[in-house]
Amino acid sequence: MFALNINGEDHDVNVPEDMPLLWVLRDVLGMTGTKFGCGIAQCGICTVHVDGQPMRSCVLPVGSVRGRKVVTIEAIGRTPIGARVQKAWLDLEVVQCGYCQPGQIMCAAALLAATPQPDDADINAAMSSAICRCGTYVRIRAAIKRAAQLS
Repeated sequence: MFALNINGEDHDVNVPEDMPLLWVLRDVLGMTGTKFGCGIAQCGICTVHVDGQPMRSCVLPVGSVRGRKVVTIEAIGRTPIGARVQKAWLDLEVVQCGYCQPGQIMCAAALLAATPQPDDADINAAMSSAICRCGTYVRIRAAIKRAAQLS
C-alpha cells in the first residue's frame, strides 16, 4: 500500500506499482474523467499532469508517481489556467462527442502553462499527439487562443 497525491488529496492505494495510473484513477479511485483511448500513449485521451507536466496515464506505472502531484481533469478547473481553458472551451462550444476533450483540455492547459501566448506552431506542436476523431481541431485551436487572451 502506498499514498498518491491526486488533485491535492492523498489517497492510499493497494495496487501493484506497475499498474498503469489510468487504471488506478478509474477503477480503484472511481475518477472516471480521465478516459481510456488507445492504451499505448498515442492518442492523448488519458493525459494527466504529473508535477505540472502532461503525461499519458495509460502507460505510466503508478509507482512512478509516488511522491509527486497528479492533477486530473476533475481538478484542472481549480487552477487559473485550467479555469481559463474550460471557459474558452465552453465559450466556443469546442466539444462534439466529447470523449477526447479531457485529454485535449489537459494538453492545452500544459501548453499555456509553458507558453502563455502560443502561436500556431506552438499549438500544433503541443496538440499534435492529442487525437480527436470528431475533428474539432479548428475549435480547439481557437479555444486555446481565447484562453491565452483571458489571462
